[in-house]
Amino acid sequence: MFLSRYTLKNIQSAVVVIPPDELFELPEKVLQFGTGVLLRGLPDYFIDKANRLGIFNGRIVVVKSTDHGDTTAFDKQDGLYTLCVRGLQNGTKAEENIINSSISRVLSAKDEWDQILECAHDPNMQVIISNTTEVGIQLVNDDVRRHPPVSFPGKLLSFLYERYQAFNGSPQSGMVIIPTELIPDNGRKLESIVLELAHLNGLPDAFIEWLEEANHFCSSLVDRIVPGKPSQQDREMLERELGYHDQLLTTAEVYRLWAIEGDEYVKQVLSFCQADEGVIIEPDIDIYRELKLRLLNGTHTLSCGLAFVAGFDTVKQAMDDKQLSSFVQSLMLHELAPVIPYAIEPSVARAFGASVLDRFRNPHIRHQWINITVQYSSKMRMRNLPMLLQHYRTAVNPPELFCIGFAAWLLFMKGVKQEGNKYFGQLNGAYYPIEDDKAADFYHKWNNFNVPQLVEEVLGDTGFWGTDLNALPGFAGAVTDKLHALMNKGARTVLENAQVQRVLVQI
Repeated sequence: MFLSRYTLKNIQSAVVVIPPDELFELPEKVLQFGTGVLLRGLPDYFIDKANRLGIFNGRIVVVKSTDHGDTTAFDKQDGLYTLCVRGLQNGTKAEENIINSSISRVLSAKDEWDQILECAHDPNMQVIISNTTEVGIQLVNDDVRRHPPVSFPGKLLSFLYERYQAFNGSPQSGMVIIPTELIPDNGRKLESIVLELAHLNGLPDAFIEWLEEANHFCSSLVDRIVPGKPSQQDREMLERELGYHDQLLTTAEVYRLWAIEGDEYVKQVLSFCQADEGVIIEPDIDIYRELKLRLLNGTHTLSCGLAFVAGFDTVKQAMDDKQLSSFVQSLMLHELAPVIPYAIEPSVARAFGASVLDRFRNPHIRHQWINITVQYSSKMRMRNLPMLLQHYRTAVNPPELFCIGFAAWLLFMKGVKQEGNKYFGQLNGAYYPIEDDKAADFYHKWNNFNVPQLVEEVLGDTGFWGTDLNALPGFAGAVTDKLHALMNKGARTVLENAQVQRVLVQI
């Protein structure tokens, strides 16, 4: 039996929360750009929970913006999917299986743009959510009259202009817009791009005034480990427990946080915040952003390449290994926590770091390292560069473990095969995908430079970093040495020689 609205009545399992029929009649209130597991495991989870409690009472229209993949599974399952929550809460085992009914339909931007614009005419629409990865929020000189525009900001602007026209620019028709892309001040950055794009497209001054005055662009931070598609073995085990097949089955840890920067009006519109303490709406969310971005995501980024080339498939596997676990803990607590570019009490940073390590060790979450490497380069710049620069404000020697993680990124980005516009690296005779906007650039560099030259070229890319990293004392030499060691001796030997045991921090 496959999951759909019409098979719900046949589900006999007592371990799954089944949505009541009345939830399917709720109006569409949210337009969501993105179909990924993070959105399904966090924002959509909160909205679904609020709907079941009779609080928010609104469903989501999802926009599929990219060309790869399709909406078949969503269509066949009437937008339903199962979220399986697994982990520890206050030291106690916690498990929950929920059939999420928050998604009303999924529309393809490429093929169904007219239907997406029609949503702008719906007076019930109040909220726009996005997760288009870190590279999605960028200014592209886009024509918003295209069908559809190319970029996410272009699509968003086109939708908002359609809404402005549909409601004659009434102040009440403005939207609360919440990007969840993991970049600093994502709301303000998205707003500035949309405004600039409006000027570039010569849109009316009255619309631009409405855009600024009637709409609320809210910076936000999402924090929940939501792995990609479960392995076949895990899926079969969960489906036996549930009693049905689900092509969109999603797993998530217990911990959840969605911190949104907003005022009382935003809190009123986002009434789903009342349903779960994991939704925080405050005027300033910087401390949540910095802790999560630097310690959880920053550690992930500096560890994923190393763990992958060392032969570990999942975060849990790596945390079960003494050497890799020591590396991760030392990196996070000794090298990264002290250089977070924000005024945070050391005890607060250490406590947060300890909770992150527990989450990494969650036996129920199989977070694939290869999934963490998607857009590896932009993540390295956004998440880790500020801490590297902060380190050098008070130190003269390069941070050893950071250098190992940085060198492992360079090694992971060594493309050995090109198929069209796709690039692949090779590990132990098997090819792996390099899903990164810089893949072509690295393919060229690895084929034209030796290791010291490659390091110098990468560090000297001021257009990418915003500064010349070759100027940091000892950094280029340390990265070159670590890269040579990874290539010639292997990740295991590098881990054995790394100075991790002596720098472990007691919590």
